[in-house]
Amino acid sequence: MNKYLRCLREFFRACLVEEFEYRANFAANIMTTLFWLLVAVLTLQIYFFRTDTVGGWSYYEVLALLGVFTAIRGFIEFFLQPNMTRLVSHVRTGTLDYVLTKPIDSQFYVSFRHLVFWRLSDVALGFGMLIYSLWKLGMVPSVTEVLLFIVVFVSSLLVVYSLWMAMMTVSFWAVKVDNLSFLFTSFFETARFPVSVYGGVLRFVLTYVFPVAFITTFPSAALVGRLSYTEGIISVLAAVVCLAASRWFWRHALMSYTSASS
Repeated sequence: MNKYLRCLREFFRACLVEEFEYRANFAANIMTTLFWLLVAVLTLQIYFFRTDTVGGWSYYEVLALLGVFTAIRGFIEFFLQPNMTRLVSHVRTGTLDYVLTKPIDSQFYVSFRHLVFWRLSDVALGFGMLIYSLWKLGMVPSVTEVLLFIVVFVSSLLVVYSLWMAMMTVSFWAVKVDNLSFLFTSFFETARFPVSVYGGVLRFVLTYVFPVAFITTFPSAALVGRLSYTEGIISVLAAVVCLAASRWFWRHALMSYTSASS
């Protein structure tokens, strides 16, 4: 465990130094993040221009969900997206050989080696929006609700990581998997709204096939008093199953890797 913590520390140090080599670019990226967040809030206000609820959720409840969505997207673009795109390149060019020879778990390395620190501004803004929404709703979550939120939020991150990791692992057999990444981000955009907005087959798909409900609806519902303990347990179980499945798939894919010299 200490070895992996030291590796994470070195990953953080190296990537942070790289980010601050171009400080103006760092500041410009944060301003861009603020701009797109304002666009998202304005779009949400348009939806509520002629209605008081969307899918049974009020404006500030959906705003809280948008905050959770923004924070999760920040985590995705902080560590997941930059590493998953490089994973495809590693397999395509054969440089995964160098990863496999390192005295560290290969999945850990390809998952956390490259970090984009300015995307943490999304995380901070998302949580800020969430706190503001709770204040406007006049809600002060209990300790139990906060703990439930933390558990479900971490579970949602694990679900997102597992799904994207599994899709990018397909590159061991089909090298050109960029379209799968686009498909993932397209589905993830549906998490901007509560899953109750969608009906019929689409709601079933977004809950049990591509579990958008576990990603944003459940964490935000935990803080606004809409989530039961049963749903919280289901969220944790979904995260465990997805993580175990992605780990098995990674190990299975490594058995099919022929390396650059083969």
